Amino acid sequence: MASRASTQAFANAVGARRDARASRSTAVVPKVLSAPMARVNKSAGSFIAGARLASSRRVGGRATERGTRLVVTSSGANSFGNFFKVTTFGESHGGGVGCVIDGVPPRMPLTQEELQFELDRRRPGQSRITTPRNEFDTCEILSGTVNNITTGTPIAVLVRNKDQRSGDYSEISVAYRPSHADATYDYKYGIRAIAGGGRSSARETIGRVAAGAVAKKILKTVAGVEILAFVSGVRDVQATNVDLETFTMADVESNIVRCPDQEVAVRMIAAIDEVRVRGDSCGGVVTCVMRNVPKGLGAPVFSKLEADLASAMMSLPATKGFTVGSGFEGTMMTGSTHNDEFYCDKDGNVRTRTNRSGGIQGGISNGETIVIQVAFKPTSTITSKQMTVTREKVESELRARGRHDPCVVPRAVPMVEAMAALVLVDHVMQQQAQNHLWGDMGFAGGDIEDILPPLADTSSRANNGAPFGGFAPMKDADVEKNAYSED
Repeated sequence: MASRASTQAFANAVGARRDARASRSTAVVPKVLSAPMARVNKSAGSFIAGARLASSRRVGGRATERGTRLVVTSSGANSFGNFFKVTTFGESHGGGVGCVIDGVPPRMPLTQEELQFELDRRRPGQSRITTPRNEFDTCEILSGTVNNITTGTPIAVLVRNKDQRSGDYSEISVAYRPSHADATYDYKYGIRAIAGGGRSSARETIGRVAAGAVAKKILKTVAGVEILAFVSGVRDVQATNVDLETFTMADVESNIVRCPDQEVAVRMIAAIDEVRVRGDSCGGVVTCVMRNVPKGLGAPVFSKLEADLASAMMSLPATKGFTVGSGFEGTMMTGSTHNDEFYCDKDGNVRTRTNRSGGIQGGISNGETIVIQVAFKPTSTITSKQMTVTREKVESELRARGRHDPCVVPRAVPMVEAMAALVLVDHVMQQQAQNHLWGDMGFAGGDIEDILPPLADTSSRANNGAPFGGFAPMKDADVEKNAYSED
């Protein structure tokens, strides 16, 4: 009896102490006896969450009274994709930037020049309406190829930084740039990455553009997919007469603002110059079209094709809006005027007479041209005087230095194309993995069977049995000779 009474008294004391502690702070969570690690694969990269017990809680960055708290840690989401996975690395003023690409099919011809073509389109210093930072952005392929042939292993691409000027950022070492990631980066990580903006710099997109070049080649070879973007708006200057089915890369690259409408391009350049000379900036819109996209890519619910495209585009620096097809203008229409009526063309293909859906219906591609628009805000870092606060919460005046784009959209064009390619190639591989695992169970109407036939049937593929439209499989004799061995 005495033992039972003492046990009950101890339990009451523990309960009273717990209640008192809970009344002092509602931030202390119930005690967790075991907290197994949880690993979840996200489209933006691997996310690892771990719960653990801690002996103190934090208030205002300082450890205070003892209690139990739940701690969740993340990998930082520096990867994108599921089957075709890209991880970017590096900072604007570090030693270099680049990417690791996993999931590239083997036996695909790939050269440094193919990646360099796309990187040259996004590099700084191209014209007076871009940042004057002088970087050639020459890429190095460090792994994943032998004699310009992919091996199926991760491809690492590195671009070394050459023209950093970290001293230009002395004014912002303690002051936050208005509307820049300076403040939120500090809120999240508790550290200032002032030189060039760290990972929040658009220089991070070098890795995306390099990976996008690889994805573009796969899509072009497999399905004849063509991805082109152009600047369709700068401030209030809009390009409304561009034929989305016929404009070419040459049309886009014919002027420094990357607008196929030459007359409108002149006005866009003037609009950028007007803010540039007074130390200000402006925003704009990039339109991207994806032609010859196979029917059936996407999913009905969480992996809708437009949802993945939106996620990809909104991960780019300075993006503030995304639309597909008719976008917000479609809300002003009725169903009878917005619906895309079906018909059969002369070849017996099911088509739509209009394309207000933007090539996607129910989250799945319908075979028409996919049309999206991405809105970019004005560049945050400007040389005009602005009011801000320091890290110590002192109000101050800021006139930023450094070299920055007065308008980001001309250089954003290859970035948008790259992200579109990364999404599409991932969905093509997903479709192949899911719908062709057991044989010919793929797309209705045979749109994809001829392009990506069942995995069990490699001999009947087009191009002399080459999967992916031309990457010939190694024959037994090739395996015996070990044709690609460098040992």
